[in-house]
Amino acid sequence: MQRLRYPLTFATALALGLAPLSAQPSPQFPVPPQLDLKGSLGFAIENNFAIRQAKERIRQQDGVVVEVSARQIPTVAANASYQQNDRDISGGFPASDRAWAINLTASQVLYAGGGVKASVRSSQLIRESAVLDLQATINDALLLVRTNYYAVLLAREKITVQEKNLELLQEQLKTATDRFNAGTISSFERLRAEVAVANAKFPLITARNDFRLAVESLRQSLGFTTNLPDQIDKLPVFLGTLEFSPTSFDLIAALEASRAKRPELQRLAKLAASREQTITVAGANALPQVSAFGGWELRKGTGNAFRESHDGWRIGVQSQWNIFDGRATAGRVAQARSVLEQTKLSLAEFQLAADVEVRRAFSQWQQAVELADASKKVVAQAEEAVRLATARYNAGTATQLDVLSAQVDLTTARTNQLQAYYTYNVAVASVRKAMGQPDEFVTTP
Repeated sequence: MQRLRYPLTFATALALGLAPLSAQPSPQFPVPPQLDLKGSLGFAIENNFAIRQAKERIRQQDGVVVEVSARQIPTVAANASYQQNDRDISGGFPASDRAWAINLTASQVLYAGGGVKASVRSSQLIRESAVLDLQATINDALLLVRTNYYAVLLAREKITVQEKNLELLQEQLKTATDRFNAGTISSFERLRAEVAVANAKFPLITARNDFRLAVESLRQSLGFTTNLPDQIDKLPVFLGTLEFSPTSFDLIAALEASRAKRPELQRLAKLAASREQTITVAGANALPQVSAFGGWELRKGTGNAFRESHDGWRIGVQSQWNIFDGRATAGRVAQARSVLEQTKLSLAEFQLAADVEVRRAFSQWQQAVELADASKKVVAQAEEAVRLATARYNAGTATQLDVLSAQVDLTTARTNQLQAYYTYNVAVASVRKAMGQPDEFVTTP
């Protein structure tokens, strides 16, 4: 949970994914004294396990591209052999008890029915889809980090609300005890104040546990690992508060942005284009393949001395054509076409799912705006109700039950406001992610 403060660009994230990486165990990090949202997002880009796996998939596909592209350039092979044998089985003349040969050959594919170029293009498209998969993974991971960070702030603020509620109830208990000792109220009212204090401790205990659990969820989404003995119980100071900063979205614009920018859709489109190339690759097996070759060869001569060997060059063209393969090629082409259709169906299915995700996120954002607006008014009214109830109770025109009821209503209003602010901030981030936009702390070049 190091507090990382540096500009987060999507180009930087991709560069990390494209750089040569070696598989290493997760490092152990010391718990920083402070942690903010931006630092959390920066740490997750480098250490979140889903993001790291997506980067490795790019490395894997880079290797596939290199492997497939190798058929476009000449290959060079060297072979050498030496043997000793009985003269009676010698195949040469005169008979000899030994033989040797050295062969150096270079070959180049001239024509393969378009299969080589199609294979290279297919692997390049899959590699591009892996980059888009990294972008989608980053968007998902950073949304989870944001949500978990907001959950930590929510749990922390709920602790504050419950602590304030307990303090007020303890003050009321003290007032009730003083009045009971003065003989102005009955023991029942003092007992009711004691019960209210005892009941207030339960939500405070729950809020503290919710905070601990929220921190663990955030730690998991960050990819923060530590087994250092002195760090087990240490927690950073989490900076920031839950705020309500109104943001506007348009549903039609959000849907259009999603269809144009969602990396998942672009990834599936790249995969569909790659599947089209695999049809060409499968059909190329039914066409002739032509290669050119050239090389140098040394063989044993008539004598057993190596200096008597014969050597020379050779050059030529060779071809292979499977005129009839039992319809194996037709079967492979049919499979490739089916895979293409499945990919297209997956693209259409995800398009629908993306539209639904945008609509749901937009609806949740609308609800969150209304709840946040309403919570402001309720908290202000509840605070005024507590003030009036306390003043009337001190003047003897209200009962202790009125004060306790007003206090419960204020605690509920404050808790609802925190929950509304949390829901609003998560809803804004969800709409942005559904639209295909990167996190606001991640800027595209």
